[in-house]
Amino acid sequence: MSRIHMIRHGRPASTWGDADHDPGLDPVGLEQARTVARVLLALPESERPDRVVSSPLRRCRETAQPLADALGVTVEIDPRVGEIPTPAALDAEARPGWLRQAFQGRWSDIPGDLDYAAWTRRVAQGVASHPGAAVFSHFVALNAAVSVATGGETVAAFRPDHVSVTVFDLVDGDLILINKGQEASTQVL
Repeated sequence: MSRIHMIRHGRPASTWGDADHDPGLDPVGLEQARTVARVLLALPESERPDRVVSSPLRRCRETAQPLADALGVTVEIDPRVGEIPTPAALDAEARPGWLRQAFQGRWSDIPGDLDYAAWTRRVAQGVASHPGAAVFSHFVALNAAVSVATGGETVAAFRPDHVSVTVFDLVDGDLILINKGQEASTQVL
């Protein structure tokens, strides 16, 4: 199958800047993970994911696990669909301000020690390498994949809510956006 579902993780137990740099899900997030698994399992068989891929971060792995359990598969970890890398010179306290600034512009304008436009392409390549999968990822990585699929340059192309499902098709190796996931206000911006 060439369909790929990219899902933002459920609500985490803490937010950026907190002491826990790899939080799991809070009780609401755990319920969101079970709910999104049921939603994906209810899709017609021709559209239903048969693989589960996750960012290495705990909040994504925990969101992916109910679907993996229901499908009887192991969660595959792919760092390419992980969180946007923070510049090495920034500490955890500076990350929120850096992200807020980044969200106001284009991928090529993000300050740091990385080519963030190239990072978006690596995210999209990571997503595209998992046809037929449900890929559990992050707010910024979802925006990266959507930007590549649509040819956009804006960092915050949309505001995916927790466990929103964005749908892509894979055509000749390229991601084609079928549907953006549900949007909501977020702590990210």
